[in-house]
Amino acid sequence: MKRKIIKIDREKCDGCGLCIPDCPEGALQMVDGKATLVSDLFCDGLGACIGTCPIGAIAVEEREAEPYDEAKVMENIVKLGPHVILAHLHHLKEHNETDLLKQALDFLKDRKINLPPDTEFGDHSCTDKSNLHRGGCPGAAMRDMRGTLEEENMPLNARPKSTLQNWPVQLKLLNPHAPYLREAEFLVVADCVPFAFADFHQRFLKGKVMITFCPKLDSGIEEYIEKLTVIFKDNSIRSITVVHMEVPCCSGIVQILQQALRQSQKTIPIREYTVSISGEII
Repeated sequence: MKRKIIKIDREKCDGCGLCIPDCPEGALQMVDGKATLVSDLFCDGLGACIGTCPIGAIAVEEREAEPYDEAKVMENIVKLGPHVILAHLHHLKEHNETDLLKQALDFLKDRKINLPPDTEFGDHSCTDKSNLHRGGCPGAAMRDMRGTLEEENMPLNARPKSTLQNWPVQLKLLNPHAPYLREAEFLVVADCVPFAFADFHQRFLKGKVMITFCPKLDSGIEEYIEKLTVIFKDNSIRSITVVHMEVPCCSGIVQILQQALRQSQKTIPIREYTVSISGEII
């Protein structure tokens, strides 16, 4: 059938990967260092990824394409959790795709997948209101967690000590030739992780050199990729641990690292962890 679908200019695409998290349908993947439409079946043609591309390499065209399949898309999306499900539903509603929205909601109902009742699409019974999301970016969704945390009656002199080994920690400020980078166990952390994960120092930071940045809010992502490329090329990094939040935009941190590794022509093991907003490792 002839329909609207995403078109990527591979000549123009620089492989930044920022469009990937904005396609929860799974139609876009990084292939040979370029963003690639890997399935007509999963692309709804609505262009959520277009606004993320910093160089305008993505557009919508009308061509012969396999019909979009909402049920197959939902099979992928439900694996990513309620934040991504809600973001996808709002995406369909904002583009007046009422038929597709009904298909998605029917899919959830048939499989007894509940959404928070206080959200627009929370038609099913669900007692967990911690995933409150009213549209837009799931990373910016308001959540009130007061009263859900246990108080610790720990003497001040018994508090855990910092295991931080380097300063600065912000990638924008880091010297790529700092001596502590040589032969380092590298920890790359999204900015919000240390606030959400209570045992961050002991579980992740101890014994590692840390850098942090935000793949969504920071400007100068190309500068970050260039700096990481130099770090990987010149410092014999032994391993990379990546820790990011569960929200879709946060996974862009992995694409940035992968691109820097390709440009440095280095193969370094990467271990990836995802932390939920409630502070659990997913």
